[in-house]
Amino acid sequence: MSSISKKWLAGIMLSALLAGNTAVCQNPEQSPLTLTDVWNKAAVYNKQLQMQQLRVAGAQQQVKAAQDERLPEIKASGSYSRVSNLPMYEKGIFNTPTQFPVVHQSYSAGADAYLNVYNGGKTSREIMVKQTESELAAEQRNMTNAEIKYKAAAYYLDIYRYRMYEKVMLQDIRDREKELEEIRQLLKNGVVLKSDVLRAELKLSQQKMTLLEIRNSLIIANQRLNIMIGQPDSINNHLALDTLAMAAMPEKDYNSYLAEACEHAFAFKISEKETALSELRLKAVKSNILPKVGLFAEYSYAYPQILFYPYAISLYGLGQVGVKAGLPISALYQNRHKKEAAKIDLERQEIEHADTKDKVRQEVRAGYLRYTEALERIRVAQENILQAQENFRIVNNTYFNQLSLLTDLLDAETQLLQSRFDLTNAEVTAQLQYYQLLKATGNL
Repeated sequence: MSSISKKWLAGIMLSALLAGNTAVCQNPEQSPLTLTDVWNKAAVYNKQLQMQQLRVAGAQQQVKAAQDERLPEIKASGSYSRVSNLPMYEKGIFNTPTQFPVVHQSYSAGADAYLNVYNGGKTSREIMVKQTESELAAEQRNMTNAEIKYKAAAYYLDIYRYRMYEKVMLQDIRDREKELEEIRQLLKNGVVLKSDVLRAELKLSQQKMTLLEIRNSLIIANQRLNIMIGQPDSINNHLALDTLAMAAMPEKDYNSYLAEACEHAFAFKISEKETALSELRLKAVKSNILPKVGLFAEYSYAYPQILFYPYAISLYGLGQVGVKAGLPISALYQNRHKKEAAKIDLERQEIEHADTKDKVRQEVRAGYLRYTEALERIRVAQENILQAQENFRIVNNTYFNQLSLLTDLLDAETQLLQSRFDLTNAEVTAQLQYYQLLKATGNL
């Protein structure tokens, strides 16, 4: 590569890096964004959570509507009509009829009320069904909220990950630039070959390209978080310094987390409510054969009086109070298959509930093991950094003392850089696995 080409490439890389640095620069007026802030903003802005909240509000109104069925039914009615003549065909329809005198107008107005006393417990069960559906909607909202919090945490930690990558890469580029100057000085002194300088320049160019990729990934992660929490794309989120404050072994063992999951896990609660709904539906089907009893009262004014004999061409008022009772006899044979279908649905739901419990147990087990594994990975990554640093120190000294090759030095540099990346990745993974465990146990 000619000197002009190298300068041209270096200029392009510098311009790209400066552009990336401008795109991800920190806003000094913006306060550090904590993960709790992200969760609070996501809860307000997220469309899925808003829909779930409206579903909960609607279910609560349905509970009140079911409770209103206990109130008496009151109805007011009225009518007015014109009555035609009443021809009497005494000698057949083809002969002239005799006109029977009638009153040509009729009207009535009145009100009636009905109070349900007993209907096989259907009203009480309907209220229980609506209450259970309301609780089910609340648990579904809680599950959606936990999923959104986990997703927001992943976006938040992605920003942290790429910021740490950027910090590590910038330091590595500065070190490689100093190293390149030293190699060039060795070339002037005739100690190393031109190929060593070219390899070092190639390595530095690759590092700068990697830095550009990291910064682009940071911009993308920042935009995803802004979309989730309802912020403009132009806002660059400055994260709080205590993002990864949690990095200790879990205080509880697997059995403790499993016990919490059986009590608080959202999927388990949802399955539990669905099973309760199936039980209530079976009871409702069984009650179809029970009698219905209620009190009624009605009073009306009407004209003319043609209800009772002798008739009278005058306005009259009539009221009555009593008890109504009925027994659906046909339900004794029409309800049999409905009841069997409800039983089968309940059995299916009970099996599904047991399957959900198994899945929750499996999710908690996997979350616990992956979390402890991630914490162990942090410890290993920290040890690897120490080993890589020592290896780099040895190889660096031997190379500049002409006791090793440049390829050995480049490999040592790559191992050191990768070990630092691995530590950041292990810290982020441990944090995400912790939130995954909390979500599985219903505590996120």
